[in-house]
Amino acid sequence: MNLTISGHHLEVTPALRSYVTNKLDRIKRHFDQVVDVKVLLTLENQKEKERRQKAECNIHIKGIELFAESAHSDLYAAVDELVDKLDRQVVRHKDRLQSHHHDAAKRMM
Repeated sequence: MNLTISGHHLEVTPALRSYVTNKLDRIKRHFDQVVDVKVLLTLENQKEKERRQKAECNIHIKGIELFAESAHSDLYAAVDELVDKLDRQVVRHKDRLQSHHHDAAKRMM
């Protein structure tokens, strides 16, 4: 799995990098065919301070591209929300793949 973590208007510290990596391990636990992951962490210059820190992620899985984004006042909380959204998408994609194969087997009988 190729993992790219980049920051826009902020420096990605080693602590932040390890936090994102540890959180993304949850996705690899559910689905091991992850090819490429790109994470973009940004600090936006908005007047609303609640949604200033933003985390975006593109995941390339064999045959599909998944995208999620999250904004929060704390960057670590934004990463948590982002991983929750991605985890739901990956589990739903995995269920679709599994149910598709089971339906085909039932029709053949």
